Amino acid sequence: MVDIASLMTIAAAFIVAAASPGPATIAVITVSMNAGRRTGLHFGLGLSAGLAFWGLVAATGLGALLQASSYALSFLKLMGGVYLLWLAFNSARSAKNAEEAQIHLETGPRDFNRGLLLNLSNPKAVFAWMAVLALGLDQGSGTGHVILATGLCIILGFLIYAFYALIFSTSGAMAIYRRTRRWIEGAVAGLFALAGLGLIRSAFVRQ
Repeated sequence: MVDIASLMTIAAAFIVAAASPGPATIAVITVSMNAGRRTGLHFGLGLSAGLAFWGLVAATGLGALLQASSYALSFLKLMGGVYLLWLAFNSARSAKNAEEAQIHLETGPRDFNRGLLLNLSNPKAVFAWMAVLALGLDQGSGTGHVILATGLCIILGFLIYAFYALIFSTSGAMAIYRRTRRWIEGAVAGLFALAGLGLIRSAFVRQ
């Protein structure tokens, strides 16, 4: 029998975790303001796929194995940190450019892949998944309950990113971006740099 209360607890915790400010939400907001709705949705779909991957890792118990393997986890954190620093460099370069950024309207696998790689580059996501699932699941929870809870969160992940893409791809939001592009890209560069350095630092911290 499905425990609705536990599913609601998991859903509420997941929404708070996934919708809170972070590299993924900041990225989909920036991409949507810069390139429009379709590109933002493609990018958000990629983010959702990356988030779903870590959800499946957590749900199958591989997250605990990854946490126990300090060398594998440190390597993933190091690579993820380097990728975030690369994103910070690109945003800083865009902010430094005096000319207005060229808004591209084409969408395709490239936008999806960018979103996918961004969330795959953050192995800390698996711990967030483990914490969220632990709030509503216990040792007595059956496989079906785990699958249902994970599937619900995967759907919520897509809806959250789609919501950000739709809200920040409006004409008003895109107009604000054009006027304040350099400030926005500069702030995004700083946030990505902080996240990347934090991830690299955590790679060398032994629990």
